[in-house]
Amino acid sequence: MRKQGHSFTKQEVMSGLRFFLMLNLGLIFTAVGIAIFKGPNQFAFGGTSGVSVVLATLFPKLNVGGFMWIVNIVLVVLGLFCLGIKSMGWTIYSSFALSFYVSVCEFLVPLNQPLTDDTFLEFCFAVLLPALGSAIVFNVGASTGGTDILAMILQKHTSLAIGNALMVCDLGIVLAGAALFGPKTGLYCILGMVLKCTVVDGAIENLNLRKVCTIISKDTEVIKNYIINELHRSATEQTAVGAYTHKEEKLLMTVLTRAEAARLRIFLRKVDPNAFMTIVNSSEIIGKGFRSI
Repeated sequence: MRKQGHSFTKQEVMSGLRFFLMLNLGLIFTAVGIAIFKGPNQFAFGGTSGVSVVLATLFPKLNVGGFMWIVNIVLVVLGLFCLGIKSMGWTIYSSFALSFYVSVCEFLVPLNQPLTDDTFLEFCFAVLLPALGSAIVFNVGASTGGTDILAMILQKHTSLAIGNALMVCDLGIVLAGAALFGPKTGLYCILGMVLKCTVVDGAIENLNLRKVCTIISKDTEVIKNYIINELHRSATEQTAVGAYTHKEEKLLMTVLTRAEAARLRIFLRKVDPNAFMTIVNSSEIIGKGFRSI
C-alpha cells in the first residue's frame, strides 16, 4: 500500500496511462468484432457476446449490446458474491466498458443483417478482431471480463483449471448456438471457438516478440557504444574462444525489438562486414526494460 503523502513518479504515471490506453484499445477491437461481425451473423463463439447473440435472437426486442449489459451485471454481482472485490480487480471495469463499447458500435453502425454477403470473410473478422483485442488486454495483465468471472468461480469451487473452466463455459454457449442457428452457423461457431484460442496465443507472442542478438566482432567497443548510445539498450559482454582458431574473441549479447535489430544489422554491415551475428526470436523477455516478473 502506498504511504500517505507519497506522490506517483512520472514513470508510474506513464505506465498506468499506457496500461489504461492499451486495455481500452483491446476492448474497442473486441467490441467492433462483436457488434459488426459476430452479432449480425449470429456467431456465438462463447463468452458474454455469445450468450448475448443467443438471447438477442430469442428475444429480438433487445440487441446484443443490451443483453451484454444484463449478462455482465449478473456475472459481476455473482463474482463479487463468490470471489470478493479483491479478486475481481479490473474485471469489473472491463465487463462494463466492453458492454459500453458494443452499445456505441451498434448505435453508430446499426446492422439488421451482415455487412457483406460473404459469410467466410465475416467469420474471419469475427475471429480476428476479438482475438486481437483479447490478446492486447491479456498482454497488459487484465481480462475482458464476462465468462472469465464464471471460469474463476468454477476454478475456485471445483477441481477444474481456469483454461478448462473457460472451455466448459464457451462450449455450452457454442452448443446452444448450434442448436438454435442450425448446422452451418453451428460449425462456424465451433471453428471460431477453437481458432480464437490459437489466434490469441499467436497475437500475444507477436506483441512480445524480441530479437536476442549474439555478435562476435573485432570492433566490439564500437558496436557496444552503438547499442548503448544509439539504441538505448544494454548488452552482456563475454570472452569466447574459437574452437577452430583457438583465438580469444569478444562476444556481445543483447535483446532488441525488430526495428532495433534491423538497425544493428545495417550498422554491423558498415563497421565490420565480417562480423558474426546470430538472431533468435523470443516472446518472453523478463527484466528491466522489458516485462516485469
